[in-house]
Amino acid sequence: MDQQVEAKRRRLNPQDISLPSDYTIEVFSQGLTTPINIVFTENGEMLVADAGVADGNGKVLRRTNRGFTVIADGFNPPLTGINIYQGNIYVSHRRFVTIVQPDGTKKDILEGLPSNGDHHNNRVVFGPDGKMYFGQGTATNTAVPGKDNSWIPEHPFFHDYPGATIPLAGRNFRSSTFLEDFPNRQAVTGAYQPFGVATRPNELVKGILRTNGSIMRANPDGSNLELVAWGLRNPFRIKFDRFNRLFAANHGMDIRGSRPVAESPDEFQLIRPGTWYGWPDFTGGLPVTLPQFRPLGEPQPTFLWARHPVQPPKPFAVFQPHSATMGFDFNYDPSFGPVGDAYISEFGAIVPTNTGGLPLYGVGHRVSRINMNNGEVSTFAINRSGLPASRTNGGGFERPIDAVFGPDGALYISDFGIYTAEGATKQTGVIWRIARRK
Repeated sequence: MDQQVEAKRRRLNPQDISLPSDYTIEVFSQGLTTPINIVFTENGEMLVADAGVADGNGKVLRRTNRGFTVIADGFNPPLTGINIYQGNIYVSHRRFVTIVQPDGTKKDILEGLPSNGDHHNNRVVFGPDGKMYFGQGTATNTAVPGKDNSWIPEHPFFHDYPGATIPLAGRNFRSSTFLEDFPNRQAVTGAYQPFGVATRPNELVKGILRTNGSIMRANPDGSNLELVAWGLRNPFRIKFDRFNRLFAANHGMDIRGSRPVAESPDEFQLIRPGTWYGWPDFTGGLPVTLPQFRPLGEPQPTFLWARHPVQPPKPFAVFQPHSATMGFDFNYDPSFGPVGDAYISEFGAIVPTNTGGLPLYGVGHRVSRINMNNGEVSTFAINRSGLPASRTNGGGFERPIDAVFGPDGALYISDFGIYTAEGATKQTGVIWRIARRK
């Protein structure tokens, strides 16, 4: 992911974005590089997190009248989010949660998180219990390391870890190896194992605290780490609503690797403590053994577990496969729109890497609204072309990745900029501002 594409000028035109007639959209800031997250301070200042994937240096930026200034950097990419609590800035970056204290001093409060794989530890939020909550993504697409995992040569013994002891079905997958120590050989790999390690029927894999595909919580100083829920693939962003319910934007599985799954929806999940949410054997609350999840030209996915203790819950809302739902916020201002509804950014697929080669440019790349009364999803803001701006040389959205209501009641959208399988293009990130017409 840590790649950079030569910068090129990005055309911007808010008129290229379609949204309801009683709303307006404008460019609030531009020329940013991979802005992954927005947060507002108590006095209304905007802070923006730079993921650092374009230059290997995650940063925390402050917006001033003269542009953005760096107030902290040196974070391991990807920096996945920032938050503010009791005067400290909490920075989530690969394997670490670090606080930036008011005097600028940095202090690691969590380290060694299982983030050496495909997905990472994500932005922290603070609950009504005063605890710090965060999502932790999985190492692999569907629990089996394979040739789609570029991190294996650097971390050959890394793999996914479950949150409880589970019995395996003993299903193994054969692929050519790409490790220098074993050239021109076949590797046989099972679930929850390092690449090249097979499993046996009814073999037990012990659960651990630092679980992949989970929600964890700790005290604000990082102490007393606890597992809240697991069986999620990548709970990229979590947030409490005004009723103290915790919700997660969770990514579905891809059509890639030794065990590809098709038509796996993105999920908006209500998080209940102690619950298993189904990954890697269920998606959208349904078993992957259903014919609809079989990729074209690939075998029907089968269960990796020998037995499942419970039927996982159905999502509160579902999104199209490969939407890549990201940051979201709840609206509590009746002058903006329906009170309580969520507005969520959709990043869109990395084509063709995650889609089995399918050209899914019309999926995602928008901001959607979730009716919190019934879970219905509707498009709120999208390019008139239905495609990312770079596909049509348009001036609208590219990669929406965060949606946050500001102190002025407007909805601010962080647009990551031009990002493809080849990497990130510098200085193409944008902050958009959506407001209700007076």
